[in-house]
Amino acid sequence: MFSRLKEDIDAIMQRDPSARSRWEVLTCYPGLHAVMMHRYAHACWKAGMRWLARWLSHLGRALTGIEIHPGATLGRRVFIDHGMGVVIGETAVVEDDVTIYQGVTLGGTSLARGVRRHPTLAKGSVISAGAKVLGDIRVGEGGRVGSNAVLLKDVPDGATAVGIPARILQKQAAPASGRDEGFSAYGITPNADDPVSFALTSLIECASSQQEKINAILLALDRLGAHLDQTPNGKFDASELEKLLK
Repeated sequence: MFSRLKEDIDAIMQRDPSARSRWEVLTCYPGLHAVMMHRYAHACWKAGMRWLARWLSHLGRALTGIEIHPGATLGRRVFIDHGMGVVIGETAVVEDDVTIYQGVTLGGTSLARGVRRHPTLAKGSVISAGAKVLGDIRVGEGGRVGSNAVLLKDVPDGATAVGIPARILQKQAAPASGRDEGFSAYGITPNADDPVSFALTSLIECASSQQEKINAILLALDRLGAHLDQTPNGKFDASELEKLLK
């Protein structure tokens, strides 16, 4: 028990630069308290003491603002940062070295009993503030889910998902674990633009290029004596459309 607690404290010290001492983490971090209480509640759940397990879970929710169903499975070194408003459902699986920020929901989309209804967060994944991960889906090893995203499908290993509904943005070179080069607070990654924005930008650039070629053709025809009427405001201004995507 104490070795697991030491692991949890060390993980928080590595991933949170505001943690000044282990004593501060032990006494002032609700995410750590919620994980500690969940371990007792989960043990009661597995032993068949379901009411006691639910009561311990309810007590943990009242003390920390973090609701973890006693049936959920949490791995080692799970860090729930800030934590207020986090909800983790009954059949959710959170593997080792996962980081979860405030307002995250790991929810179920099925009413069937006795089946997997909640997501699996693989090792080293980061779920950012306000994200909703819904259904029996998997966030791959080292995967990231952006703030306020609504995730309804699997995320490949090392990939990032953003938006509503969430779309796959990019893949990382290696899984994230602890405070290494792959870890990023709140799941922020370089060039984290929505892929739809990328597609629209490409279309605008293509339209602008085509308009330039058309203008050049019209100018050449005009010099040859074929005078074609120009439509009012015929000049295409790509910069105005690009402003909408910034």
